[in-house]
Amino acid sequence: MSRCSWAESSPLMQAYHDHEWGRVVTDDQRLFEFLVLEMMQAGLSWSIVLNKRASLAEAFAQFDYQKIAQFTEEKVATLVQNPKIIRHRLKLQAVIHNAQCFMAIQQEFGSFARYLWQFTDGKIIHHHWTSLEQVPTQDKYAQIISKDLKKRGFKFVGPVTIYSYMQAIGMVNDHLTSCDCYGELVQQTQVDL
Repeated sequence: MSRCSWAESSPLMQAYHDHEWGRVVTDDQRLFEFLVLEMMQAGLSWSIVLNKRASLAEAFAQFDYQKIAQFTEEKVATLVQNPKIIRHRLKLQAVIHNAQCFMAIQQEFGSFARYLWQFTDGKIIHHHWTSLEQVPTQDKYAQIISKDLKKRGFKFVGPVTIYSYMQAIGMVNDHLTSCDCYGELVQQTQVDL
């Protein structure tokens, strides 16, 4: 299989690339999971986050935002002691805070997916990159979404984090044109919500 070169570093990265990265996500539970993972990546490599994903899921109630929104400071103190996860206190607190903000958006828009995909009018942005050097770290959509999320109280959602999030959930197809996944994903242009 021909892949984006960044995915060749480990079997875990290959599986993530082949089966998840750039695939359209409209399920709110999965959208929250990917948001948490991208927040956790800030300042770290993606391989670190991916290697800790199962432990993060265990620590964060399988990314159940309704349960996470109820976490207390005592729970944060316990999480900080967990060597299997990323123990950055501010990030851990942000996950809890963002779960509350996430649910507020659900109440306003009916779903987080409906809120998020409105920024591209439900369209998937397909790029035609031929090398990793061409792939940007952010774009105008990431800047707009980041600004709006921050206005709504979210933390650790800068435009670089949000662009990575958009790539992960398929809002942006940044697979290289030489990658087998590119040809498969480029067929889908619109999301039904």
